[in-house]
Amino acid sequence: MMGRVTLRNLAAHKIRLVLTAVAVILGVAFVAGTLMFTDTMNKRFDELFSNISQDIAVDVRAKKVVGGDEDGMSAQPIPASVLETVKGVDGVKDPIGNVTGYAAVVGKDGKIVGTPQNGPPQIGVNLTRSAFYELTSGRAPRGPREVVIDEASAEKGGLAIGDTTQVITAGPPQRMKVVGLVDTGNMMGATVTAFDTPTAQRLLLKPGYFTDIEMKSAGPSEEELRDRVAAVLPDNLEAITGTELREEAQSDVAQIMGFFRTFLLVFALISIFVGAFIIFNTFSMLVAQRTRELALLRAIGAARAQVTRAVIGEAVAVGIVGSTLGLAAGAGLASLLQAQMGDAGEGGLVFTATPVIWSYAVGIVVTVVSAYFPARRAAKIPPVAAMRDDVALPQRSMRIRIALGSLLTAVGAGLIAAGLAGTGGNPAVPVGAGAFGVFVGIAMLAPVISVPVLRVLGAPAARLLGPPGRLARQNALRNPRRTAATAAALMIGLALITTVNVLGATMRASIDEQIDAQFGGDYLVQAQGAGGVNPEAQQKVRRTPGVVAASPAYDGQVKIDGKDVFYVAADAAVIVEAARLNIVSGRAASGPSDLMVDEGTAEDRGWKVGSTVPVQFPDGETERLTLAGVYSRSDLIGPRLLSPEMHRRHTLNPTVGIMVVDTVRTDAAMRSALESAVSGYPNLEVADQASLKEDARGQVDGFVTFLTILLIMSVIIAAVGVINTLALSVIERTREIGLLRAIGTSRRQLRRMIRLESIMIAVFGAVLGMGIGVAFGAALQRALADEGLGVLSIPYGTLVLYLGVAAVIGVLAALWPAWRAGRMDVLKAISTE
Repeated sequence: MMGRVTLRNLAAHKIRLVLTAVAVILGVAFVAGTLMFTDTMNKRFDELFSNISQDIAVDVRAKKVVGGDEDGMSAQPIPASVLETVKGVDGVKDPIGNVTGYAAVVGKDGKIVGTPQNGPPQIGVNLTRSAFYELTSGRAPRGPREVVIDEASAEKGGLAIGDTTQVITAGPPQRMKVVGLVDTGNMMGATVTAFDTPTAQRLLLKPGYFTDIEMKSAGPSEEELRDRVAAVLPDNLEAITGTELREEAQSDVAQIMGFFRTFLLVFALISIFVGAFIIFNTFSMLVAQRTRELALLRAIGAARAQVTRAVIGEAVAVGIVGSTLGLAAGAGLASLLQAQMGDAGEGGLVFTATPVIWSYAVGIVVTVVSAYFPARRAAKIPPVAAMRDDVALPQRSMRIRIALGSLLTAVGAGLIAAGLAGTGGNPAVPVGAGAFGVFVGIAMLAPVISVPVLRVLGAPAARLLGPPGRLARQNALRNPRRTAATAAALMIGLALITTVNVLGATMRASIDEQIDAQFGGDYLVQAQGAGGVNPEAQQKVRRTPGVVAASPAYDGQVKIDGKDVFYVAADAAVIVEAARLNIVSGRAASGPSDLMVDEGTAEDRGWKVGSTVPVQFPDGETERLTLAGVYSRSDLIGPRLLSPEMHRRHTLNPTVGIMVVDTVRTDAAMRSALESAVSGYPNLEVADQASLKEDARGQVDGFVTFLTILLIMSVIIAAVGVINTLALSVIERTREIGLLRAIGTSRRQLRRMIRLESIMIAVFGAVLGMGIGVAFGAALQRALADEGLGVLSIPYGTLVLYLGVAAVIGVLAALWPAWRAGRMDVLKAISTE
């Protein structure tokens, strides 16, 4: 019997339950789309790496002394003599030397194809017979002035076979003729530029050297051939099997995709969390509207458990429908994400059991858990209540709610503080748990907070708009629990968006302060991508009239005390002035073996001026450097400064990332002269203090925009919740609305009343959320003050805009409920029980 009751209730409340299902659909779509997308990309890359190295039995490469060289572009080169040695090993077949390095192609618009700063890699290679990419048109390059590029880059750059273009490497730009096009398959949008082997060695590596040597097997197993090859290699080289090579590549991609999956799932869980409030609120209102009906069921013999199961059955049905539609929507989201991957996203989606299982598990479990407490309250209705007209659901004491909400908020704040303080372990766990606790705690306290806040928010409407304004405020205050639950969904989304925006504004203000305090140079000439400022360009900058000095700066990675660390290498005398370094002890480095570090590094390591520090470089050599000076923290230079001579001594192709330029004046003419000097190098740009700030702000703004877009899903779900609450509220107040119409309230006034009520609820949620977001942002800034976020900045203009957006959400959410209320038949509404 109760099964039929469940089905009848579903049929009777189709619109309301469909709106509830929307919250499930959106949350599940995020989860399913993320899982489908990452499964698809993992399979694509597995196939890619299998195809790339399927014929490789053994690969010879330099041993990695210092980490951070996963791409192999800065590994120590292998002499061609090793290739000749390997050819003599029994079982080796078709050994080939590969050359890999940085190369970028310039399109017809004079710009580098791709986005060198943050985009996919720009790879230069030698075209060999075993290349993983296929020559689709034209021919292989022959000689120093011919090049082959990938089809996607040719299309982006407007290039075709026979065109002459610039190719950017670590040396001077090369004018080359495009003689062929290759299909690179799914390479994540990477630009591939291929030369003949001698040209590739000259431009990318070093004449007579290879990046690695691959070979097939003439019979022995991979392991046996590896051991034979390893026996004839120098100590600085190693041999690995093709299987190990493929597993390494797949592991690296799996790690990246795993991080991406976790990142997106966090936002999916936020959407689901917001949806849980909507589901809870909807079922609470549905149960409240059917109080007498449920009491009658109890009166004719239905047990409490049966009533609970009936309501839970509705939740299961909503969960199944929402999960099914969410799964379909997730496939669309995955396709959209796949399309953003360019060539890497070609092909259909990969469907596995994982997204299906998780979609239904998440959708059904969240819906059932959210509906459980309303179902329990429904079961507690006494049968005798069916005989009363004023029956209402039992409500828990607000004192218990206040105590529990206060406790959860305090515990959550404590966990956030502990996580931000770095008390050990993964800080994301306590911070995430703490944020969850704070949100639930504030949501529990919201009914108490809503009364005074809504009185203030509703005062202008009550005073200026007469009866509709007063009624709207009274309706919003009538059921604080319901209003709070509706506003809580919007609160969560806007709290997180506000936190991101406060953090972004803080980052911008902190970067501006750092540049003002730490950048003392006149100009920087900096490179986009890995090509650096080539020697020819350096000379042109130095010869520019008005330039007093132009000093190159490098960066690299070494091993100190067994740990991989980064450093900057530059003329200390120039950098001390250009970066306004405050030397607290010792002096500026003057010799090749001198080292400078910041105070934190010296303190952590127990170093003092004069200490000897063993430093191991990527070429395997170890130098004993002397600590010449200690300086205050510098975010521009970092914690370690080496001499450029030492860097060049141990680096195969020293690449100048930036040049610090001092000039006799800093005006538009001087900057124009510098820009003219580097105009022939598309990868170089001239920057001053203002442009450095602008570039940094642009990167921060992109980061903030990206996170905000991901969080908008939760705001959309919250808007659905406001619609749902208002729609159910209109149905609940049918008789009241009829009486208002009967005593002279016009349809226009009625619609205005409902719109104002919606706006008040939305703005209340926004005020609460933005308040929490500002608090979270301030806490993050305080915790990260020593990491460069020294200036707290609150974007008041953005917050005012969000408040306006919340009001607009309120207006839009009220459109359908207000239209429905205005169309009610007065006599039928009055006669409604």
